[in-house]
Order: sequence, then structure tokens, then C-alpha cells
Amino acid sequence: MDISSDMQHQAMGYDRTATMFSPEGTILQVEYAQKTVRLGSSSIGMVCSDGLFILADKRSDDKLVVSRTANKIFEIDSHIIASAAGIVSDARVLIEKAQLISQQHRITYDSPIEPELVVKEISNIKQQFTQYGGARPFGVSMMTAGFNGDKTELYVSDVTGNYFSYYANAIGENDEKIKEKLREKYKRDLTVKKGAKIALDIFKEIQGGKFDINRFELAYIETKDKKIMRIDGENIKNF
Repeated sequence: MDISSDMQHQAMGYDRTATMFSPEGTILQVEYAQKTVRLGSSSIGMVCSDGLFILADKRSDDKLVVSRTANKIFEIDSHIIASAAGIVSDARVLIEKAQLISQQHRITYDSPIEPELVVKEISNIKQQFTQYGGARPFGVSMMTAGFNGDKTELYVSDVTGNYFSYYANAIGENDEKIKEKLREKYKRDLTVKKGAKIALDIFKEIQGGKFDINRFELAYIETKDKKIMRIDGENIKNF
């Protein structure tokens, strides 16, 4: 009877630590963490002609939960927002670190930090936890959007510590399907309102009968005032 490569690796112990490579050149604990991310709730981020936004599925419809405590979009600084997919408690640690980095930069240089500097620091922390023993990788992918002066920027960092800049991207459940739709529908001249409608339509198409507008929240920053605005539920339709 043939044994799958995953079972062989587990039997030989290649997945017992984040510091051990498998014969195929992969780190299995990191691959497992990436699978965890794809089980997390989805977010779509987009850079638009008049600003940027992140639309996130909170995936929480429990009437007993106070809705404001189930937010999936976080304020890093007055000009930077972020969302996460995967283990939310892991994300909280990284979000708080990002907030601290931003505050320290303002105190030291009396100016807002560039989004990429925040992303780079967080990505460096993620990378460290794929290299040293006694700890597991962060099971979270982070999407960060913000202003660098008047320039809008969107970054996504994965569990390995790699990060790239994007015009539009998605993280979490069904991320590949969502990205295929974004490649078809995204245009550089989209406004925040039109982009948010496209993102919402993509969620509606992919989730089908499970789609519920009340599970979603939208955070956006427009170029004209550079203030973080939040809306959720039915208010997103009106927006």
C-alpha cells in the first residue's frame, strides 16, 4: 500500500519543528500555518484613484456577541489600516506591535511612518518564528493599506515573512478564487465606492447562499481628507 508523502513526513518527524526542512525543501510547520490562513475569514483590499479600502468578512453572526469586539479591520495609525486571516490571537500580537512601531516613529521623527516600514518590521518578526526552535510560526497573513505622503499603498505579508505590494488582493478563505475575480474586474481608475461595490459583488458571487451583508465591515481612507472611516452591514450598500 502506497503511503502519501505527508504521512511519510509525519512518520519521520519532519513536521515536528519549524527548523527542519523536509527532503522536498519545504518547512512543513510553515505549510501547515499557510493552510490555517486559508481557513480564516476573507478580506479584500484595493488601491483606488481617490483612496483605498479594506472590506472584511467578520464571519460572526452570533447575536450574543457585541459586534464592535468582532472587528477584523484594525487601525495601525491615523493613515494605516490592516486586516488579518488565520488565528486572530496571533494577529492581535502583531497588530499591537505594528501600532507600537508607528507610535515610536511619530515620537522619534515627528512624522507619520511609511506603511512599508511597518510591514517590513512585522514580516521580520514572522520570519524569525520560522527559523528558531521552541516556537511555532505565526498562523496569520496580514493585509496592510495606508498612505505614504499622497501615495496609496497596499501590502500583504504571509506566514513566511515574505511581503509584496499590490493594487488589489485578498487573504483568507477562497483567496485564489477572489484574486481571479479581481484580475478580471480591477481597474486603476476605480473610485473607493466603485471598488467597494466590486469587492462586495465578488463576495456575494463566491459565497452564494451563505452571503450576509451584516457580516461585513468596510474601512476606507480617501485622499481628500485622509481620515479612517468605518461602516458595516446594510450601511455598506448605501455607501
